[in-house]
Amino acid sequence: MKRLMLGNEAIARGAYEAGVTVASAYPGTPSTEITENIATYDEIYSEWAPNEKVSLEVAIGASFAGARAVCAMKHVGVNVAADPLFTASYTGVNGGLVICVADDPGMHSSQNEQDSRHYARAAKVPMLEPSDSQECKDFVKTAFELSEKFDVPVFIRLSTRISHSQSVVKLGERVDFKLKEYKKDFGKFVMMPAMARRRHVIVEQRQSDIASFSNSFELNKIEIKSKKIGIISSGINYQYAKEVFPDASFLKLGMVYPLPEKLIKDFAKEVETLYVIEDLDPFIEEFCKTIGVKVIGKEKLPIIGEYSSALIKEKLLGQAVVTEKKINDETPIRPPVMCPGCPHRGMYYVLKKLGLTVSGDIGCYTLGALPPSESMDTCVCMGASVSMAHGFEKARGKDFSKKTVAVIGDSTFIHSGITGLIDIVYNKGTSTVIILDNSITGMTGHQHNPTTGYTIKGEPTRQVDLVKLAQAVGIERVTVCDPFDVKGFEKIVKEEIATEEPSVIITQRPCALLKSVKYTGPLRINTEKCTKCKMCMKIGCPAIVDKGDSMLVNEALCVGCGLCTNICRFSAFEKAGE
Repeated sequence: MKRLMLGNEAIARGAYEAGVTVASAYPGTPSTEITENIATYDEIYSEWAPNEKVSLEVAIGASFAGARAVCAMKHVGVNVAADPLFTASYTGVNGGLVICVADDPGMHSSQNEQDSRHYARAAKVPMLEPSDSQECKDFVKTAFELSEKFDVPVFIRLSTRISHSQSVVKLGERVDFKLKEYKKDFGKFVMMPAMARRRHVIVEQRQSDIASFSNSFELNKIEIKSKKIGIISSGINYQYAKEVFPDASFLKLGMVYPLPEKLIKDFAKEVETLYVIEDLDPFIEEFCKTIGVKVIGKEKLPIIGEYSSALIKEKLLGQAVVTEKKINDETPIRPPVMCPGCPHRGMYYVLKKLGLTVSGDIGCYTLGALPPSESMDTCVCMGASVSMAHGFEKARGKDFSKKTVAVIGDSTFIHSGITGLIDIVYNKGTSTVIILDNSITGMTGHQHNPTTGYTIKGEPTRQVDLVKLAQAVGIERVTVCDPFDVKGFEKIVKEEIATEEPSVIITQRPCALLKSVKYTGPLRINTEKCTKCKMCMKIGCPAIVDKGDSMLVNEALCVGCGLCTNICRFSAFEKAGE
């Protein structure tokens, strides 16, 4: 049986066919759909964890218990999971352990272009990289076999194009993987210094063994055609390179770490000119040069952004891509904006009005940095908003703190904001933290989290109470409000930033895209009441249009959330059709 599958969907199928028992992840584009699809297989226990560190620790625990386990994350998630990752390399596994990481060349949905291959090298963990959906499925099963053969966690590296592109996949049956026996072994699983020293010796020997194995590993393939040009590549760039150089010889790397030294040298002897085509860092290129193989790489190809067949053709063949039709009309600028009805819009309107410094975070609300809101000063990583607001205060004093707030989403707060809040309380800070509770994990596509009261399968579970949580860590001033009540919210913010103690404001309004949210329908502007003051434009709603001589509502976009009615001083907004 064959099916058209996304790369992420094929990874999930591979986990099913490999006999995986436990899957844990934190959603992050472009990796999210892996675990969403795994959750459709009832044979696999699956969960959304609070963050990537926890998800990997869950998978490690399941592996130690004798099960095959998988976790998935985007590239920056590996930063969060790095602590258990490096030690799991020392302990090794019992049941197979596979870590799927999706890099994001071009930063379509990320704050950096981090290359995860460096983590494989630093942690001394092998990494496979598929180049289409069929390989995504097949490589998962191979990764588990390698994990158990060499007693090591195994990475599978994806990219946005592999994760989110579709190709045909031949389906197979599920392996009946029996749980391996669990035996107490503190020398292997308890990494105190004395045990870790002994395990390090094993890690180095294992590393040498896998490096030797890579030279004959079936996923590293030499394809000989014309010997004038040879190309070393992997992943999606192998597909692009094949399109540009159909007659070239290829060394296709299915294992990108450790790299096959002998195989690379043998291939280099067969060709006249050798290119390395890889996006992001010159990982393969530098290895080739280290072992004395002359290659052409980043001197012609960029180190920034994602590649395409057109880019490779231009950079290596000097052939600029000619567009068939030139459009003379100027394309209108369409910057990313918060959705119509977004609960964060009213909050940013108030914060800008008050002229506050806003320590920001990762989520839909990051769009508050853009015009017309322009209300977010910083955005570094998940949870940083809370800790950085505290840092601002300690650097510039309490007076500056009274002009500063941190904003963080409910899922992000659970991910890594709680410890920052504890730091504020413990170290006598006075920062005000605004938790934006929109009842879902919004930016990655509406996944549940510990604050929603539902599991990844939609089953009811205990719901984290953000008010009690804030109080439990020592916050005495906790206020819950509706961010669309702009007057009430402004009053609360003024009160909280003026206090000499830390405080939390929880803005509660569900994401407008949730199926449970039913607004009354689009509004329109009564032109007789409208004074064209354009106050409504300050909220940045894409449904409100300035026509120059008049204001109007695009009824195709308006959801009828009513925020504009709380901004307009002349009651010019009314329900359409009345």
